[in-house]
Parts: sequence; structure tokens; C-alpha cells
Amino acid sequence: MAKRYGGEFSPQGESSRESVSAPPARPLEASFKGRAPARHGAKINLLFIAPLGVFLTAFFQPTVAMVTDLAGGAVLLLAAWLLRDGIRAEDAYNERKVARRPAIPRKIFASILTAVGVGLLVFGGQWNPASALIAAAVAGALHLFIFQPDPMKDKGLEGVDQFQTNRVARKIEEAEAVLEAMKDAIHRARDRQLEARVDGFQATVREMFRTVEDDPRDLTGARKYLGVYLQGARDATVKFADIYGRGRDPQVRADYVTLLDDLETNFSARTQRMLLDDRSDLDVEIEVLRDRLNRDNLIHERGQTHE
Repeated sequence: MAKRYGGEFSPQGESSRESVSAPPARPLEASFKGRAPARHGAKINLLFIAPLGVFLTAFFQPTVAMVTDLAGGAVLLLAAWLLRDGIRAEDAYNERKVARRPAIPRKIFASILTAVGVGLLVFGGQWNPASALIAAAVAGALHLFIFQPDPMKDKGLEGVDQFQTNRVARKIEEAEAVLEAMKDAIHRARDRQLEARVDGFQATVREMFRTVEDDPRDLTGARKYLGVYLQGARDATVKFADIYGRGRDPQVRADYVTLLDDLETNFSARTQRMLLDDRSDLDVEIEVLRDRLNRDNLIHERGQTHE
């Protein structure tokens, strides 16, 4: 009977078995890991597109009407831009357990600007102040009703003093700014896989954020990670984007991916240690309460025996 040859250089040979047994490469994280879809994305896009028609028709009108329409269209674009930033700030606020209210109520200002923009467009078409005011009021009210006002108060943990809450919120805001700078830098490399890899690393970092928010006492142990190490990751990303963007050197790319792997491993390990410490603290509290309950029950039983 015929038998398949299985020599060293055959397709099923030793070298092929070695390649199969080699460890697989680390899979790239999805770019949307840890991120929810943008809220009101389609509505905001329409608010950016709608004023563009004004710029196309304004130049076929008399000078005063043209200026009025152009001003109204520009104000509506500014309102859409403020609304988009306001929703992003609100999403970040809702995602965190400890957060300060947005410094600027962008969504409220966007509603006001929408009212002004619609009022200018109506006034420029009819030259009727009453109609313009009514249309502006309706547009502003509908805008505020649909998108809702900005968060107007700080958010913290119950039982945690305000100083600790502000301390955690301030540190996480600074760390988020570093992550945004890191993301902006990797975009310059023009490599989608690396952008996805950076998003995966940032998701791991944000898990540490949530752990610190759950227990502000963890901030002391995480301070070096949220400061020195995170800033070092940003600086390395900036330098990598500059070098890789010029030469597309695969070795430079491999070194940068290895750095991200090491950083992510260390951040994840530190987060797990903080969770274990929190569990240990809980176990200690439970044991203390059990001992106290047992002691109180024993005293109560002795009292009943003497009676």
C-alpha cells in the first residue's frame, strides 16, 4: 500500500510541525473596546449638514438678507459644534463614578445659539421681528428638550469626603487628557492596526480609572501609573509617530507594540492587585463584624443565664 512521504522538507514535515506549535501572535483589540456608540450621532450630523444649504442660497439674495442668512448659518454651525462637545463631556461624566460637572454648559449654550440662528434666518426671510422671536423660542426649547441640559452638579461617592472625591476626579481628568494626546499622536502614524492596539491599551487604563473611583484609597498606589507611566506612554507614542511616519520601519513598529504589551500587562496587574487589596479589606471588615456579633451574642446569653 502506498504511504505518504513525511520527510523533513515535505509539507507535513518537521518544519511544518514547528510552525504549527509556535505561539500565535497577540490579537489586536477592537478599536471600540470599552467605548459605547456615540449618542445622537445622526442628529448631530444633520445639524452640521442643514446650515450648509443656507450658504448655497444666501449669495442669490440682496446684500442685507445675504449677511443675515450667512450669520444665521454660521451661528447654527457653532451650535452644532458646541452640542457635539457637550454630549461628549456628558458621556464622560456619566461613565465615571467620580466626576466634576462640565466647566462650560455647552449643551445649554448650543440651545441658545440654535434659537439665535433660527431667529436670524426667519428674520432675514420675512423681516418680521415677532415671527423671528417665536421661531427662535420654539427652536431653542425643542433643542433643549431633545438633547437635555448639561449635568449641573459634581458626582461623587456616598460616604467619601469631598476632598477625596475632588482629588480623584482631578487626577482622572489629567490622565484622560494624556490619553487623548496619545490617541491624537498615534493617528499621525496612519496605521489602523496600531490605532486599534492603542485603543485596547487605553481601555485597560480606564479599568484602573474605574477601580480608583470605586475606592479613592487606591489613588496612592496608582498615582505613579496615572502619572509617570502614562505620560511616558504618551511621549513614546509621540516619538514613535514622528519616526514611523517618516520611514515606516517595521522594527520600530514591533518595538512600539512590545512596549504597549508590557505597559498593558503592568497596568492590568496593578488593577488586579488593587481589587485583591479591596477584597482583603472587605474580608477584614467582615471578620471584625463577625467577632463583634459573636461577642455580643455571648454576653447576651450570659446575661440571660444569670437572670
